[in-house]
Amino acid sequence: MKKIFFGIILLGFASIAFFSFKPKKQKRPNIVFIMSDDHAYQAISAYDKRLISTPNIDRIANDGMLFSNACVTNSICAPSRAVILTGKHSHLNGKIDNHFPFDTNNVTFPQLLQANGYQTAMFGKLHFGNNPKGFDEFKILPDQGNYYNPDFITKNEGKIKLTGYVTDLITDLTLKWLKEDRDEEKPFFLAYLHKAPHREWLPAERHYKEYLSKTFPEPETLFDNYEGRGSASKQAEMNLLTHMNWAGDSKITPENMKKLGIAESHPYDIKNYNWTVDRMNPEQRKAWDNAYGKMNEDFVKKYPSMTEKDKMKWRFQRYMQDYLGTIAAVDEGVGKVLDFLKANNLEENTIIVYTSDQGFYLGEHGWFDKRFIFDESFKTPLLVKWPNVIKPGSKNSQMVQNLDFAQTFLEAAGVKAPSDMQGESLVPIFKGKGKNFRDAAYYHYYEYPSVHMVKRHYGIVTENYKLVHFYYDVDEWELYDRKNDKNEMKNVYNDPKYSEIKKELHAKLAALRIKYKDSEELDKMYIDKYKELEKSGKIWR
Repeated sequence: MKKIFFGIILLGFASIAFFSFKPKKQKRPNIVFIMSDDHAYQAISAYDKRLISTPNIDRIANDGMLFSNACVTNSICAPSRAVILTGKHSHLNGKIDNHFPFDTNNVTFPQLLQANGYQTAMFGKLHFGNNPKGFDEFKILPDQGNYYNPDFITKNEGKIKLTGYVTDLITDLTLKWLKEDRDEEKPFFLAYLHKAPHREWLPAERHYKEYLSKTFPEPETLFDNYEGRGSASKQAEMNLLTHMNWAGDSKITPENMKKLGIAESHPYDIKNYNWTVDRMNPEQRKAWDNAYGKMNEDFVKKYPSMTEKDKMKWRFQRYMQDYLGTIAAVDEGVGKVLDFLKANNLEENTIIVYTSDQGFYLGEHGWFDKRFIFDESFKTPLLVKWPNVIKPGSKNSQMVQNLDFAQTFLEAAGVKAPSDMQGESLVPIFKGKGKNFRDAAYYHYYEYPSVHMVKRHYGIVTENYKLVHFYYDVDEWELYDRKNDKNEMKNVYNDPKYSEIKKELHAKLAALRIKYKDSEELDKMYIDKYKELEKSGKIWR
């Protein structure tokens, strides 16, 4: 009897021990989504060390995965953000360009995360709408926002104005929320969204001296004459010499422009200069004038003897000094956020993403801005860290898109994605299981005729080739060999050697148009709507 009794006792203890040591269910991961505006992959040292060192952004790549073929569906700011939030192509979410309004009936992934127990917050630049759905807290810049002493639209305080440099302020707001307002009982989604390095590129005061004295290597295609490409490249208005603003972009004062007889490149040239520097308080303006006054003095002396080639070279350097100078502050801010996560034991269960809303031209083909399907604007940086899931130092060359972010975050959070989302979750790739992820990406750009005059086009991109159709006021096809023509200088659409490739890509493009529910009927509908906006004066150039 005693043996039976002791056996029951031992069995009881064994049961308690078994249930006591049962592994805990893995907590749902936090998600920190860091996005800058117009940050070219060429301007991140994890991708290319020739222009700038970004040690803190690089930490995400070193500890996680770098995507070398990450790309967008529509290379322009607000539409890209709408694609990210909805997981749907522009033609379905309705935000095809910066002029069309965002349809607030769209369901966004932050709404779904919030409804499923996530605490959500957004700080920085959204670029459309003043009341983003699905966020417990937000402080966002109105439209483009300002580099100095910016206004913020807030959820609980109305519109406020903060003194300081925008990148630092966005970082401070983000850190304050992490330190003081985060609910430690809930997983969180945090959108940390920088204005920089968007035009008109005003660096922080601490970076004036360093970057104004730097010289940067020129791209191979700075003096491209577009002989190997179609009319769209020839007619685009993105040339550094002829289309970049002298005052607003290159920071030549209106007084010096008048003295030298330099005409405005655009009706908004001097207006944009005044709009940016007039936000500064007297102390900030004094520091600006001291630094940029010296640059202006040197330019006034040089200008009369400069050739057109000299001017192009000068404008490239001037552009890089300010553009890269703004990124220096972004990298510092990213470092502060990464340090906080590590110091507060949040790092191990947090997905950290660094990306941009699209790529950007840094003098390649003589251009600035984005919009084209060509690599510098089509490709976007994407670095992802997820401890214990992503192997540190991983690299991936598959055709992933910003279309995929929504489903990726939802799957990581254990939330079912709506059936009308069109992306693919990147979680299998993170786990090393995404071998046959996507063999071709679909792209469609709409904002024409408008600023920069990049023609409407759609196309298909694989790891090896790119087929593009320019339409609206033209009907032109272009084909590029991405492996053998890395700078995309030669359209081989009519080259007999590529006839089979062309036939195959046309078939794949037609299939993608059907898959993603895009069509000539939709193209025509959006053209007609755009013409209505033009008549009402709502389209600016």
